[in-house]
Amino acid sequence: MRRSTSKVELYAAMRRDHRAGLSMRALERKYGVTWRTIRRALDSNWPEPRKEQGPRPSRLDPYKPLIDAMLRADLDAPPKQKHTVKRIFDRLLDEHAADGISYQMVRAYVAVRRKDVRWEAGRGPEEMFVPQTHMPGDEAEVDFGDVHVVLAGVPTRCYLFSLRLSYSGKAVHRVSASCAQRRP
Repeated sequence: MRRSTSKVELYAAMRRDHRAGLSMRALERKYGVTWRTIRRALDSNWPEPRKEQGPRPSRLDPYKPLIDAMLRADLDAPPKQKHTVKRIFDRLLDEHAADGISYQMVRAYVAVRRKDVRWEAGRGPEEMFVPQTHMPGDEAEVDFGDVHVVLAGVPTRCYLFSLRLSYSGKAVHRVSASCAQRRP
């Protein structure tokens, strides 16, 4: 019974035992491998790299061009008329007799392809984030608004002054009875 080791360690152990005098048949029994593996270990210091596996075919492959066509048609459609994943799935079942596909397969494909189709059509990303940079003391946001409060039991209309510093995000709020500026 062979304990789990890496292939590099296994090759090194086989070479070491072979130099110590073990025959190839004894190495086969000891390590539980075939003579081809023993031969590869003795001929090379490093095991050959794993072979790359090609993409496996999917049951959705025949329907991918149809889904792409629906997504391309949605580029010019109003928002309420664009295909949802459920609608795409239903159309594949009804119009194209797509047997053997699941909603999850269609959902996963549409999640990736919807952005790609927009990009291929030159529409760019749907959402974009542009970070803002503000220098300390450079900018502030100011706003005024009406506030209705109960003052000494009487509903009163007051005015709110709001100042927010753009760099730190600190805010100052003041409520006053009038919007007039005071003079010293």
